[in-house]
Amino acid sequence: MSNGRSMSAEAHDAPETTTFVQDFLALIKIGIVNSNLITVFTGLWLAFQFSDRHFLQHLDILVYTLVGSALIIAGSAAMNNYIDTDIDPLMASKKSRPTVTGRFKPSAVLALAVSFIVLGEIFLFSASVSAGVLGIAGTLAYVVLYSMWSKRRHVGNTIVGSISGAIPPLIGWAAVEPTLGAGAWALFLIMFIWQPPHFYALAMKRTEEYRAANIPMLPVVKGFHRTKKSMLAWVLMLFPLPFLLPELGIGFFILATLLNLGWLFLAIRGFKVEDDLKWAKSMFIYSLNYMTILFVAMIIFAVFV
Repeated sequence: MSNGRSMSAEAHDAPETTTFVQDFLALIKIGIVNSNLITVFTGLWLAFQFSDRHFLQHLDILVYTLVGSALIIAGSAAMNNYIDTDIDPLMASKKSRPTVTGRFKPSAVLALAVSFIVLGEIFLFSASVSAGVLGIAGTLAYVVLYSMWSKRRHVGNTIVGSISGAIPPLIGWAAVEPTLGAGAWALFLIMFIWQPPHFYALAMKRTEEYRAANIPMLPVVKGFHRTKKSMLAWVLMLFPLPFLLPELGIGFFILATLLNLGWLFLAIRGFKVEDDLKWAKSMFIYSLNYMTILFVAMIIFAVFV
């Protein structure tokens, strides 16, 4: 890690173009925190609705779960930045990270990451023991299984990383119903299967960066055509999953199926396009909209069905 940190020291001499708040939010990957909180809240909300309990009578659980989840996700993201200090300077899209520019010292990043994770776990265990245990599982899956192990060694690193990304809705559900029902595992599967086509699209856009950093992402190792085949397969696997949530009704099934058909059409179109990177960008944008619309729809349909 010495090479990465020396580059960070050199970058520290460059004029600052971002504020402290902007750098802090970049350090904890605020976009990832926010998107994961949507899935945490969805799990929490569906557990309340399916168990005929009113969230206004359990505001403490709501606060403990959302704050705790935000803290462990932010802490894990900061830990990822700490771990990747040696490779981030090699990637153009990562060179503005505060761990690369030298805005935050590695020791400070490590201390913040650990503090956030510990504090977040205190909140989650206050909600329920199951939520706290799942929080630990998610953190270990992201920090150890993905960031420290599979990311740099295995072409299946994205699939391994999908485990941690699928745990947030389980945390939300477990805060209300610690035993976890079938609906909780349906949310887990949706998030787990959604992530590979989402992150493969991003990896295609950054193939040369990952190649320079020697990270064995699927587009780097197997090429674009093989990556497109994999993305198509993962999108197809999404089709039956909405039907694992029968409580949400026919309206939700129709909406989810339309979203799946749209993504399937876009995935198939990828085999005929001339500009692979432009197509990858459209796949990435669609995946973000897909996840947001689907999970917000779950929250709405759970109320009105």
